[in-house]
Amino acid sequence: MSAAPAPLPAAPSLYACEVAHVRVQPVRHAIRHRTYLWLVDLDDLPRLPRVLRPIARFDVRDHFGGHAPTIRAGLDAFLSDRGVTNADGRILMLAHARVFGHVFNPLTLYWCHDRTGRLVCVVAEVHNTYGGRHCYLLRPDEHGDADVAKEFYVSPFFGVEGSYRMRLPVPGDRLELTVQLRSDDGSRPLTATVRGRRRPARAGSLLRAALRHPWSTLGVSLGIRWHGIRLYLKGLPVHPRPVPPTREGML
Repeated sequence: MSAAPAPLPAAPSLYACEVAHVRVQPVRHAIRHRTYLWLVDLDDLPRLPRVLRPIARFDVRDHFGGHAPTIRAGLDAFLSDRGVTNADGRILMLAHARVFGHVFNPLTLYWCHDRTGRLVCVVAEVHNTYGGRHCYLLRPDEHGDADVAKEFYVSPFFGVEGSYRMRLPVPGDRLELTVQLRSDDGSRPLTATVRGRRRPARAGSLLRAALRHPWSTLGVSLGIRWHGIRLYLKGLPVHPRPVPPTREGML
């Protein structure tokens, strides 16, 4: 007899986070910044007072190509195209919301459950700073670990070769995510982590987070570009973007 599924976390929730990227070759370079993320139920998105909507908006155009009527519909179409038919329960999305009309989500995660509450799969939606996006369908084990071949150009300092090992347990009181790039030669040149603690998604919590991290998503995209300049000045070789572009997973 299989174990009963664990209770799903409360949503919506806010996570005060530290995001870290550690590159160990060919040069060592570390990035750390603080931000906050939303965990939301795609069938019950937050209903915010009008005065707070400019600092927290979830827009369908930011996910899965932006052509579906809802984010859930875009996800369902992606899953259907890949033969996943039993993710018909609760879907939890971890992402930045739009803040004053701007959003940039390097990684959006969707934990997809069946009607009994069991986890069916995880979808990792990746955006790069060139306007591209790609989705990975993951089947994590009981520890939340999943391996997937790299298929999408993200950084100019890495090609599209290699694979990812992702640890993506369903968030609870704590958020603990790891994405590790693994090269074909067995090396592990880059590890990214997200560590955070859950806060209730109340008006006061949101205002405090927004005051601590104003223009949070703009800061993410500007920070990526700034560290790219630093890496270039350190002499890292640039890998040109694939032509034609790598196939995007949701289009």
